[in-house]
Amino acid sequence: MAVTDGAGWSGIGWSGTGRSDWTDLGLIRARLNAGADPNSGVRLHGRPLHAAAGRGSPEVITELARRVDDIDAEHEGRTALWAAVFANRPDNARALVAAGADPWRPMMNGWSPGRLSLAGPTPDLFPVPSPEIGLSEAEAAAATEARRLITALGDCSREGLSLACVAGITAAEATRRLEATPANEDDLELIEDDPWSDVDHSLTIVGITDVPGGCVITQPWGYGGSTPGVIKRLSLGTVCYAMYANPKSGNQGRVARDGALEAWDKHPGGGTVSPDDPAEEILATYLYHFRAVAYCCAGAGLRLADARPILGPPDMWMRLPERDFWA
Repeated sequence: MAVTDGAGWSGIGWSGTGRSDWTDLGLIRARLNAGADPNSGVRLHGRPLHAAAGRGSPEVITELARRVDDIDAEHEGRTALWAAVFANRPDNARALVAAGADPWRPMMNGWSPGRLSLAGPTPDLFPVPSPEIGLSEAEAAAATEARRLITALGDCSREGLSLACVAGITAAEATRRLEATPANEDDLELIEDDPWSDVDHSLTIVGITDVPGGCVITQPWGYGGSTPGVIKRLSLGTVCYAMYANPKSGNQGRVARDGALEAWDKHPGGGTVSPDDPAEEILATYLYHFRAVAYCCAGAGLRLADARPILGPPDMWMRLPERDFWA
């Protein structure tokens, strides 16, 4: 029976110590005993079991599982078990299966919880009922490359960084398309001392580096490497994945293909996918969960061996022409 005093799941989230309330069995049990609905009422996650699957503990999972009406109930096209696999919480996934959840229930454009787990760090999480359910050759290759690329890049996320990952062209060709010129001594001195002391000037300076599969354009201090005008020029006849790590609002992604913006307002490597997303996009978001830079590199098919093209120094510093690159 749902609570009538307005408490329900209100306030359940993260404690002052940074610990998820969904790991606190005593707290969750007390809310349930007070009448909180085990089937609904949780902000963003919709269902308590979904919230606990991604943020909670096996003990809380077990408590909720014995009270819900349907352990495989879906929220936004996915079950709680799918949420546990997507969040790489194998202990929670095992608790859900022990309570009766189905790893092979079809959902999310062909990515059942079981199939998704085969691409992740615990591919032996569930017994596979038949070989036909496994990953395709292309999916297995994508998973292998994701592990390699993430290891090669390490933690290369930086607030204020912008980049553009371009498939199939060299740094020299990128320079030509952007009509860029080599940075001069004053440009290099500005970069070294304080790029924000003359922001109008520094936002026109970018680094360009050849990498296996294409090239990378970076600007460590601003959005200049990811503006629409830059990535549309770079993407002629190819594809460009770009992002800006906005210190105020998080990672902002764009994709340009053959001179036109194909997607914007993206959150590369973010935590949200839709059952209507292409199967390849669901897999990529899972593989590069919270790895925005690696997601952009992989989207363009770039096979970086290390983080130097991202963190610098680049092969060359170039100066963009005076132009409205937001147009």
